[in-house]
Order: sequence, then C-alpha cells, then structure tokens
Amino acid sequence: MDLSILTESVGDLPAAALAGLLVGVLFGVAAQRSAFCLRAATVEFARGGLGPRMAVWLLTFSSAVVWVQMARLSGWLDTETARMMSVTGSISGAVIGGLIFGAGMVLARGCPGRLLVLAATGNLRSILSGLLFAVTAQMALHGWLSGLRTQLAQLWTTPGGRNLDLSAVLGLPDWASLAAGCLCAGLALYLAWRNRIAPAILIFGAGVGVTVAVGYFLTYSIAQIAFDPVSVSSITFTGPSANTLMAMLVPFGGWSFDLGLVPGVFIGSLFAAWMGGSLRIQGFESAGQTRRAILGAVMMGFGGMLAGGCSIGNGVTGTSIMALTAWVALFSMWVGGIATDRLVDQRREQA
Repeated sequence: MDLSILTESVGDLPAAALAGLLVGVLFGVAAQRSAFCLRAATVEFARGGLGPRMAVWLLTFSSAVVWVQMARLSGWLDTETARMMSVTGSISGAVIGGLIFGAGMVLARGCPGRLLVLAATGNLRSILSGLLFAVTAQMALHGWLSGLRTQLAQLWTTPGGRNLDLSAVLGLPDWASLAAGCLCAGLALYLAWRNRIAPAILIFGAGVGVTVAVGYFLTYSIAQIAFDPVSVSSITFTGPSANTLMAMLVPFGGWSFDLGLVPGVFIGSLFAAWMGGSLRIQGFESAGQTRRAILGAVMMGFGGMLAGGCSIGNGVTGTSIMALTAWVALFSMWVGGIATDRLVDQRREQA
C-alpha cells in the first residue's frame, strides 16, 4: 500500500489522523456487532462459565496476535518500533493500575471501548461514564493525579529505558507467539461451536482483532515515509480519550492517530447500531447504578493511565506485540474484575 500520495496531499500528521479515523470506524462496526467486551468475559468466567462472551473475547485476542505476528514475521511491521515498546515499561503500574482498572470496569458495567460503543447507540450511562473516564485519565496524565501516578509507576520499571518482549524474556523461538495465537484461536472456535455462536458474530469478533493489526500496519507504514514524527501504535482508549477531550477544550495542538480514533469508533458504532435497528435512549435504572458508574469510570481512568493502557490498549493491542507490561496488566485486570464480581455483585445477588 502506497501511502506517500496521502501524506503528500494532506501532510504526515493529518494522514495519521485519517488512519485513526478509518481504524476507528472499522473497530466501531465490529465491536458493536460482536458485543466484544472484556468485562462481560471476566464476569462470565468469574461465575464458572466459558460461554459466548469468553469465546468472542478469545477470538478477538487471538486474531490480533495472529495478524500482528504474521505481519512481523513477514517484514510488514517492526514491533520494536511501537510506542509501547520504545518507552520504559512500568511493572508496578501494570499490576496496581490493572487491578484498579479491572475493578472499575465491573462497577461501570463496561470497559472504555465498550462504553464508547454503547454511547453511540444512545446509552446515557455510557456517555456519562465515558466522559468521567476521559477527565480522570487527563488528570492522571497531566493533572492533580499525575504525581501519584508517577510515584506508583516508578516503583518497579523495566531496565534499559525500554519495555520488554515477553517472548524474549521467556527465551521462546521467533515463531512461538504466532503459534500461541493460533492455539488460542482454536480454543476460541471450539467454545464458539460449543455455544452455537452465529457465524456473523464470529466474523465481527475476529474483525475487532484485525483492526488492531491494521492500525499497527498503517501507522508503521506512515512512520517510514513521514518527515514529522508519527508514533507506531494502534487501538487504545485511555490516552486517546484524554487527548480527544483536551482537543475540544483547548486550542488545537495538532493532528495524530489518537485524535482520529475516538471519533471513528463513535461513527462506526453509530452506523452499525442504526443498520441493526438498535439505536435507543437508555438511562440509569437507579441511584445505586449511577454511583457505581461514576466510581467505576474514575477507577478506570486512573487505573488505565497508570497501567499504560485500557483493556484494549493492553489486553489486545499491547499483548499482540508481546509487550511484557501489557501481559502483566491484562492478568491484573482479570484478577481485579473477577475479585470485584465475586466480592460485590455475587454477594449482593445472594443477599
């Protein structure tokens, strides 16, 4: 794909923003139609099930790993140039932030990506939670919470000023990551068959993972020909949500992949919901649900920024390039989510 015509026509950074818009639209359509959500899979697992939510999540996860690793082995992508790999990783941030984020997504009844998808369909709860998530993420990045985030992140960091490749840490061969992704995809398809999931859901679920690979490929390709610095990255919602919020509140600071991503997801989700006839206004059911949504959104905003990414940014995008901190954060999110469901929701339901 020759992207030089695009960069010469609109500029390097606007081209990256257009790439973010395209990837966001594709993600929004696929996520809305597949109902992909880490929170749903976590709750399902916490209650002893390996049902449709787990199957869709595993399919998305494995699809991202397979396509990204295929691109790496084919020479279409150098994962070492990715933004997540080129900076110091925080293991303490991944653990603490992952636990906080996991608890928050259960309380808010959705991870940031899912909240953005639902917001486009008219879900007022998701709109409020998404705004609070973005505000808190910005506070943790540059505001009142940035000092605490920095202190926690510096407790345990990776050596050498860079993140670590999990495959290299474990001493695995070059093809091991792709093989692991294929095995995970096989498990996902087995669970899908056992739960009789419709083929369309499987296609869209896998499509969510494919968009992660597309995002990496486009930003990497633009970075190779750009004069302006373009970060090699893909789908995540913590930083982009904070950046998009600030772009609407302060003088415009320039284009980026992130600024195209969030509007693209909203547009794609809105289109898919309209085509599927699922557009409808939904409000809060009770004061207790409102309090849960507010607390959960704040926890996700701080936890996601501390962990270096959300359930998508770490759990799918970061793990697909084998970033060590992404895997640690994903595991911590699962632990935090499972613990919160068992200690809060299951106890309340049994009372």
